[in-house]
Amino acid sequence: MVTTHVIDERDPDGTLSFGQALAGGRSAALFAVLAGVSLALMTGRRLPVRGRERMARSLGIVVRALLIAGVGLFLGGLGSGLAIILTYYGLLFLLGLPFVGLRAPALLGIAGVWVVVGPLLSQWLRPDLPPRGFASPYFDQLDEPGRLLSELTFTGYYPVVPWLVYLLVGMAIGRMDLTARRVQLWLAGGGAVIAVVATVVSHYLTSRPSVARALVASTADEWTARTGPDLVNEISSGMFGNTPTGGPWEWLLVVAPHSTTPFDLAQTLGSAMLVIGLCLFLVGSLDASGVRTMAIVFGAGTMTLSLYTLHVIMRTEYVLPEETPSSFPYHVIALLGIGALYVYGGRRGPLEWVVAALSGKAIARVRGKAETR
Repeated sequence: MVTTHVIDERDPDGTLSFGQALAGGRSAALFAVLAGVSLALMTGRRLPVRGRERMARSLGIVVRALLIAGVGLFLGGLGSGLAIILTYYGLLFLLGLPFVGLRAPALLGIAGVWVVVGPLLSQWLRPDLPPRGFASPYFDQLDEPGRLLSELTFTGYYPVVPWLVYLLVGMAIGRMDLTARRVQLWLAGGGAVIAVVATVVSHYLTSRPSVARALVASTADEWTARTGPDLVNEISSGMFGNTPTGGPWEWLLVVAPHSTTPFDLAQTLGSAMLVIGLCLFLVGSLDASGVRTMAIVFGAGTMTLSLYTLHVIMRTEYVLPEETPSSFPYHVIALLGIGALYVYGGRRGPLEWVVAALSGKAIARVRGKAETR
């Protein structure tokens, strides 16, 4: 995430930078997939909670989602120049609530359909929706709730309706036995295959003359490319959440970062599965002291809400370091260092503490009513 925000997208010779080639589009997708994993872990892990307990956990998730979305609206008004994901993230949690009672096979089945249906629905509806007004939602947009909802669901940088597939796959992963070696290897191997196949097939289809001509003919106002290969190279540094509104249906064949096409979703889903599978396999190979060391070194993962907020604030003009690629190590050292200190001290991140406390109270309220009855 820090790489895509701080490092230049292209090297001085015009080629795609290593950081962008590695993490462009994939870091945000991994963030969304892990949201689904979290949702599954909060609602019973392998066995979904039922009845009153599901109601209690769901209310806790609603509170959590609203708080995260509120933080996102605040950060969106700081002028960091970043496309803030948190408001979309909060709505994504709410969209996931109807699916918390499902197990892994059903979730994967729905995801397999939605990876195609979601982008098709978006391509069909967006021409009739208001154009996106801002890179990031912020509190002033609450005056236009319809437009804000349109941006969050379809026209924004992280459109949650097609992005629901990330949440569904993440929930399916969270419903699996993540300590099993076969599951870890299946995630890593299956993810690698999906990512590679999606990329290869997309490049093959977009290299066909008829497809290339249709794409190039629709880009006069947005890109300078005049040939199919030039266009593929130009959009490889990333799009803006969607393909051009009203463009030809051939746009659904590209695999560019943040294009939200079936191929982009499949490739980034595969990448997320690969990362999660490899991380689980690595940690499963360590002894207790190794796990503890790993937990401290990468403690930033336990407080991503707080550290994401800090990272965004550091990208504003009010806080050092300056907004240049040379600031990359400062961001990494700050985020990893703070995360390590918090885990070593056995403390929860400040925003995580607030969210957990308020959502926990909502859960306890529902449980308390049930016990009274």
